[in-house]
Amino acid sequence: MLKKELRLNHLKFRKELSSEVIPNYSLRIANNLLQLPVWKFDYYHLFLSITEKNEIDTSFIISILQGKDKNIVVPKVLDNRKLIHYLLTDNTTFRKNKWHIPEPEDGLEVPPNKIDVVFIPLLAFDELGYRVGYGKGYYDMFINECREDVLKIGLSLFKPVSKISDVQKHDLRMDYCITPEKVFTF
Repeated sequence: MLKKELRLNHLKFRKELSSEVIPNYSLRIANNLLQLPVWKFDYYHLFLSITEKNEIDTSFIISILQGKDKNIVVPKVLDNRKLIHYLLTDNTTFRKNKWHIPEPEDGLEVPPNKIDVVFIPLLAFDELGYRVGYGKGYYDMFINECREDVLKIGLSLFKPVSKISDVQKHDLRMDYCITPEKVFTF
């Protein structure tokens, strides 16, 4: 299936989820994360949920990372289609941007080459580890700024499709993708 079709279908599927399902699935995803061998690292980049789009509630993952005393890095969208990354602290204040993404207003900037693990937002993914996002390329550009060995972990409310038919050379494969039912390794 083409990315455009997957994007439209999965936006519709997410919209149809009830408000009770999202926290339940999000907690199951966070619990499945505990199975991964990713706890030796220091810097974990995590997106903050757009509740208006029925995204995964990443607050459960934040709690796990804080409990393991990890450095959590959160993004802010810039006008030039890039992300800037800030260390999450007790003093971090947030404001929603025009897309309803909660963003840190300011803070201690963390360069991409310091990040060890990136949790990637997505709408759909396939059995080969490729993903479909919202289509703006923010995370593709960001991950290209990271070290080659950065771990890429997708978070999905849905199981994979068999294959995304229009994958390009520049599309990045994830190392893992976590769903409420299963952890996929690529």
